[in-house]
Amino acid sequence: MAGGTVGAGGTVGAGGSGGSLDCRSFWKAGAHKGPSAPIRELYAISELLDNAVDEICNGATFVKVDKSINSKDSSPMLVFQDDGGGMDPEGVRKCMSLGFSTKKSKTTIGQYGNGFKTSTMRLGADAIVFTRAVRGSNVTLSIGLLSYTFLRRTMKDDIVVPMLDFEVRDGHIVPLVYGSQGDWDSSLKIILDWSPFSSMEELLKQFEDVDNHGTKVVIYNLWMNDDGLLELDFEDDDEDILLRDQGQTSGGSRKIQKEIVEQHISHRLRFSLRAYTSILYLRKFENFQIILRGKPVEQISIANELKFKKVVTYKPQVAHDSQVVSVKVDIGFAKEAPVLGIFGMNVYHKNRLIMPFWKVLQEASSRGRSVVGVLEANFIEPAHDKQDFERTPLFIRLETKLRQIIVDYWKEKCHLIGYQPIDLKLRSQYKATLKDSGSPGAKIQHKAFAARKIGEHLSNLLPETYDDVEAVRLTANSAGSALHSSGQAQENSMESAGLEEDLVDVGSHGVLDPNFNEKLSEENLALFTRREDLRQRDTQLKQTIGELERELEETKRKCSHLAAELQMRKSQQQRPYM
Repeated sequence: MAGGTVGAGGTVGAGGSGGSLDCRSFWKAGAHKGPSAPIRELYAISELLDNAVDEICNGATFVKVDKSINSKDSSPMLVFQDDGGGMDPEGVRKCMSLGFSTKKSKTTIGQYGNGFKTSTMRLGADAIVFTRAVRGSNVTLSIGLLSYTFLRRTMKDDIVVPMLDFEVRDGHIVPLVYGSQGDWDSSLKIILDWSPFSSMEELLKQFEDVDNHGTKVVIYNLWMNDDGLLELDFEDDDEDILLRDQGQTSGGSRKIQKEIVEQHISHRLRFSLRAYTSILYLRKFENFQIILRGKPVEQISIANELKFKKVVTYKPQVAHDSQVVSVKVDIGFAKEAPVLGIFGMNVYHKNRLIMPFWKVLQEASSRGRSVVGVLEANFIEPAHDKQDFERTPLFIRLETKLRQIIVDYWKEKCHLIGYQPIDLKLRSQYKATLKDSGSPGAKIQHKAFAARKIGEHLSNLLPETYDDVEAVRLTANSAGSALHSSGQAQENSMESAGLEEDLVDVGSHGVLDPNFNEKLSEENLALFTRREDLRQRDTQLKQTIGELERELEETKRKCSHLAAELQMRKSQQQRPYM
């Protein structure tokens, strides 16, 4: 068949090229009421990235995400393209059918069969798919259209998905008709009327950069916010795609603090596609790249950004008759601790980030401040939108265990970032160190040195929130603990197993020296400023190199021209007079 009726549940999207809807806002487009908090566009984009990552086993080496322009109305379009195995005619019909999935592998990310439909729906009103596949000696090209605009404007009762198929015969692309020619012609007319492409030639031109196999998804009539602006911002950063009005800083009373907060990955991942995709996958790809607006995304390992890192092994009781599961939890302090109070657990499932910076402790507590963790929890199932996990007893036990791991880590190591030790034995050692630290002048020197050591490297991990230091009870006694921390800065990794199930009750919170905090703030500010200066200098040097290279090429060209002219004159002088 050329087209098909694809199930009837839910809304497919909104907006269109053949005509406009009354509303281009996602939550107002249909007769339904949207959830209280919309699914973020970045999560929807990640679904389409997952599809490309799952194609690595079929030879995919890249997925490109970029902006294009709708030739019919000059509006922006969002384009995804990969060089995976592509889909044959049967495969593309299954892809565009609700609730159907062929992904049953333990290694693939997608499994429910709704990711493609729901993600394209969330990003824009309409989507058109171009896919090229090689199965044996057969080369096929397929085109499928998901258009909410078409369905609304034509008042369709069912979700009709027009599709076109072609095959390559003797180097020529010819139509492949499964049903009647009338059905095929009808699908072509619908696609030309309701897509950004006005002719068969324009449709087939989309396959020119697909090469031998791969898939291209074009999402158009992108959703708008209540102010009539696109939810996706393509203009503010030529190398990124941003969520409009999502970048406000939630913490930090000073301008300097806010500037540092705004650079941190935990803040930027809320509105920056480049930041979000940089930590979206736990393990770095070897032969695969995510290329965002022409520039590859640099993958970041959160675990590698931690200081005083410790590795804790957790063995959850999955089932009595199942294989024993062992989960490694990397936990440590953010590099900016304790001045900047980022904290939370980053939970992955099958290499894919599900819950970034999950706060398993109350945010108002100083206990656990600056503690960050990373783990891969393949023993629990994510929700269908892959933004959370199913709230099963197994998940609740994991939450309790992670809370205990953070509390134990904080109890053991909070003194390394300037807090009073909670453990009585450690506190006694701390007081002894303070007593033996010498004169007040020496204490100040020790404190400044510890501050420099702790704030020495300003990484790209900056905080999500800044806890107001005035709300924390401070004490001058932390100078000794700062000295103590500098003596233990080489401690990086330890193994721990057999944790108790009951949550450890700390009983009291650590306290921090205000002068120690000010020192760290000054150091971080200086390093932040120096980093920006170096970035500007690097940009200037690159521009200078480019100009010098252009001058060199021009000089070479002139030299070549002069050499040729000189050679010609010599030849003329060597000719005998007639």
